[in-house]
Amino acid sequence: MCGAAQSGAGTTKLMVVVRYNELTMTQKIETLAAVALFRSLDPNKIRLLNTQCTWRQVPQNQWIIDYEDTGSDVVFVVSGVAHVKLQSISGREVMLREIKAGEFFGELAAIDNLPRSAGIVAVTNVTIARMPASVFRATIHAHPDVCDQLLARLSAEIRKLANRINEFTTLDARFRLYAELLRLARPAAGGQKDAVISPPPVHAQIAARISSRREAVARELKALERSGLVERRQGSLVLTDPDQLRNMIDRAANPD
Repeated sequence: MCGAAQSGAGTTKLMVVVRYNELTMTQKIETLAAVALFRSLDPNKIRLLNTQCTWRQVPQNQWIIDYEDTGSDVVFVVSGVAHVKLQSISGREVMLREIKAGEFFGELAAIDNLPRSAGIVAVTNVTIARMPASVFRATIHAHPDVCDQLLARLSAEIRKLANRINEFTTLDARFRLYAELLRLARPAAGGQKDAVISPPPVHAQIAARISSRREAVARELKALERSGLVERRQGSLVLTDPDQLRNMIDRAANPD
């Protein structure tokens, strides 16, 4: 805590110190250095890209990009969490994926210059950097590692969507829930067979992921708890036997 400001030169000095600290904190947040896509770029190139972006703070629950938005900027999440949501024909929102700090979205619009295929909403307070499509494409063309990472990301998204389509056509909501829990979980520490979801998403978020309803998700999770396949521990959701859940999904998908 700074002492009381002195008059004259002392006051000026104190104001300069406070301003310097504010700038330092801002610079730590407003940089693309933590974005994995740019891992191969040197600091000078990162600083240049920083200056070519428009930076913005987005409050919790505010839309970052609306459905059918015509912009083509690529948006990088530097801090916070956002959700990608798709609106079905019936009007129900389906959550496609979660975007955490260091990740990005909008690359499809930057590539084909067509309207956005989904909307993006801030789940927490979010700091974003909007990069013009021309800058994004120039960076891809100039740096092979950035290009390779983008291609790998697009391939992974296509595979993920193909898996979801397969689940929607072959599995009922119960087994889609099991599949989503397995996707969200991470192996427990210490080599145990448990898998942990931390922090666990609320029921409404899981329902949006699997195109179901919150009440159905709550009911099935309770059934999993009663059977001992799911436990709640210190703010985490623990899958006690992930292999059994996978076997149940396989049997449901291949009844013969």
